[in-house]
Parts: sequence; C-alpha cells; structure tokens
Amino acid sequence: MHRRQFLTAAALSALAAACSSDPAVDPASPGPEIDFGTPLRVPPLLNPKSGKDGVRRFELSMQAGRTQILAGKRTPTWGFNGAFLGPTLRASRGDKVKMAVRNGLSELSTVHWHGMRLPARMDGGPHQPIEPGAVWMPHWTIDQPAATSWYHPHPHGATAEHVYRGLAGMFILDDDLDLDLPADYGIDDIPLILQDKKFAPDGSFDGDPLKGTFGILGDHILVNGTYNPHLRVTTERVRFRVLNGSNARMYNLAFADKRSFHVIANDGGLLGAPVEVETLSLTPGERVEIIVAFAPGEQVILRTADNGVDIGEGDFDLLKLIAAKQLKPAPAVPARLASPAAITAPAGAKVRRFKLSGHDAINGKAMDMTRIDEVVPAGAVEIWEIENNVYSHNFHIHEVAFQVLEMDGSAPPPYATGHKDTVYVPSKSVVRLAVQFGRYTDPVSPYMYHCHILRHEDSGMMGQFVIVEPGTENQVSLSIPAHIGGH
Repeated sequence: MHRRQFLTAAALSALAAACSSDPAVDPASPGPEIDFGTPLRVPPLLNPKSGKDGVRRFELSMQAGRTQILAGKRTPTWGFNGAFLGPTLRASRGDKVKMAVRNGLSELSTVHWHGMRLPARMDGGPHQPIEPGAVWMPHWTIDQPAATSWYHPHPHGATAEHVYRGLAGMFILDDDLDLDLPADYGIDDIPLILQDKKFAPDGSFDGDPLKGTFGILGDHILVNGTYNPHLRVTTERVRFRVLNGSNARMYNLAFADKRSFHVIANDGGLLGAPVEVETLSLTPGERVEIIVAFAPGEQVILRTADNGVDIGEGDFDLLKLIAAKQLKPAPAVPARLASPAAITAPAGAKVRRFKLSGHDAINGKAMDMTRIDEVVPAGAVEIWEIENNVYSHNFHIHEVAFQVLEMDGSAPPPYATGHKDTVYVPSKSVVRLAVQFGRYTDPVSPYMYHCHILRHEDSGMMGQFVIVEPGTENQVSLSIPAHIGGH
C-alpha cells in the first residue's frame, strides 16, 4: 500500500474525536461477556419468480411484534414480514420488479431502497409516505451491477426510531458476470447485519435515538438480530455480506487471530480485484463483501475494536465461527473480479461544496421538505466536496454511484475504492467525491443527500436535489409542495 493510502487507512481507524470531552456524547462500555451460545439467525430469502407479464412481485408488511433477543425476555420489536428485521430480497439486473409494501404499524413510515438506482418517486424517501393501513406499490427495472444494498424506513424526523426498533433488511442484486464466488445463500454466502442496542431491565429497547451527539451507542451488538451468536461453517471459504445497520456506531472489523481476508465488494458492487486486509472500517449505511478462508475444526471470533473514534467506542466480540471437521472444497478467490468503470469528472465539471457543522444542518441550512437545494442535469458527473468541521459524520447520496477521490488530500484505502454511495467523513477533514448521476428526470420529485448517522439525519442534516433534462436547470422551481410522490 502507498504510504499516503496507509496513513489514510490508519486515520479511518485511529482518528481521535474532536468531541471526546463533549458531555452530550453517549459512549457505551462493552456489554457483558458472551459465550456465543445462540445460533446465528439467517434472514429468510424472498426471491419470487417472474409472472407471465415478466414482473417479479415482492410483498413486504411492516408490523409490530415481540422477539426473544435476550434469554428469558421478550422485546417489543418491529419488522418486515415478521416481528424483527426483514427478509433478504434478491433480484437480477434487467428484472422488472414491483413492490407491495403494507404499513401495518400505528404510525406513518416509508421504505427507502438504499443503494438502488431508480426514479425519485420510487425511492422511498420522506416524500413517499405510507400511512397506517395503506399499501405503497413502487416499480422499476433493475439496471445496475451486482451489489449488496438494503432497505429501511426514511420518514423525516423518525428514521432513527424506526430503524432502531428493527425495520431493516438486505437487498441483493445479481448480474450475469460469471465468477466463481461463493453464492449459496445461507451456506457459503451469509448476510451479517450489525446493529447495537441498549436494553431496559424488562428486555425492551432502551435509550432515545434523538438524544446525545450521536443518538444511541448500544452496549449489546446484534448480528442479524441475534445476540451472543455463533455460526457453523461447512465450506473452505465463506462470503460474508456485511451491513452496518446501526444508527450511529462505526465498526472496525477484524478477526481475533489477526487472520487476513479478502474484500471483494463495497456499496456499489464488486471491486476490480480482491483486496487483502486484516481490518476494515464501516460507518452506518456502508456495506462490504468479504471472503474468509477456514481450516477444518478451527474456531475464530469476528470482533470490532475501539480505535479512538468518537462513533466507535468499545471492544466487542461479534460472532464466533466454528468450522466443521470436514469442509466442502471451495475455489480460490479470483485474481480479477468486475471491471467497474472509473467515474471521471470531465474538465470544467461542476464542483458543489457541502459544509457539515454540528448535527442539524448542511451549509448552514436544516432540511426543509419544500426546498430544492441542488438541481443536477441527468447523466452528469460532478465533484462534490464534503467539509466536516466538527466530530465524525458520514455522507450518503441517494440514486448515485460515486468514487472517493481524496480523504483530506490522500487517496482512500484500496478496499474503499470502486463505486460507493456512503462515505466516512472524519472530524476536521474534507472528502472529495466524483459523483455519477442517473438519467431518471423529475423536476418536482427530489432525492436526498444526508449524514447517515440517523440522529443527525432526523435533526436536519439533510438536503434535496432533483435530476432534470440537461439545459433546463434554470427552469426548475426551488419550492415544492410537501409529500410529492404520494402513494
């Protein structure tokens, strides 16, 4: 690794918090020791066949229930098609998909398809509310490379609470790229949704997602909604699709025996070639795909370390992996993976600058549902500069793919290259992105950009942009009625 890349990677794991003395910060000490006595829950797969009209139909129902997370206690939870979390959705490039999302809760919510490139009216942001008892039916054609994306609520002011209660699930996209990678869901292709929780004595979720600098930093880490988990490995190599589904916590992932593993993909899909690492960092909303090799009969623990970052407090054991005495052979990790096209801004590309300060505004403005902040021509490639003058943030842009050009003047670590949609923005830093916008135009239906620390997003650290036909940017009204998009 180039020295500057090494220093950048180190900064991701060791940057001291500017707000470490801020009494509003809510650090969490590690939870009780765990014995890994609970089998890891693997979310069910929802992978319907196409109908006679060529459309694949998915049905999701938001509902309340109770879940045993801690031994002997029942926690009130929310979920999709069940009491807690949701099924893993799966579709392929070129598929026509139609969702029927029913809100069985007692309050309004939405469902956002995080990482999906689709029309703004189908995006599931705060302008596509689903009232209690109503059904929302977005539809689009999958037109992007294979990737691990996810879905979660996005009601303005309530996203943190709805995700914290359990509304989240993975959405896996496939394409026809013929690579010899682990792909047997639940066997050698395993989702890992990481979330931290606090519990009251009666077993209910505790804490206020909208208090403190970051909201809740829990002292119990759940993997796929499972506390104290183990997984029995039956193949020589396993592909883990890791999602940071937490409200605020950063995870610095490594194995207790310091083994190396290969990163093969991040937010936007496969890298050009695997990257061998011993540790990596994920902020809320980011995804990564890794391949880990196992020897027969061995046991190893996946951990997260406290490296001094303000949103990564605590050392936690996450998951114990127990290899069978005989393992099914698996091919080596391919030397080459995909060929993600470089996102290159043309000479004279528009540069947009965004300043993050505090936890409730971008460029000095709090989110306003009726205000368009940016107007972008369809198909543009722009440079976005994100300046952070305070404690840690991260930054997510709906609809787009981007490449990280610089993190405070240095290149990103190799595992953070490729196409992404969410990026860590460390304290006192500037991150530069080359952002590729899609071609779905709509001058009145906006997409969002925001900090994906959900307490910050809900407090107003979010803006809106529309994509329009090139040449019509100056014809767009910057004021829109609330809840454009409807049901």
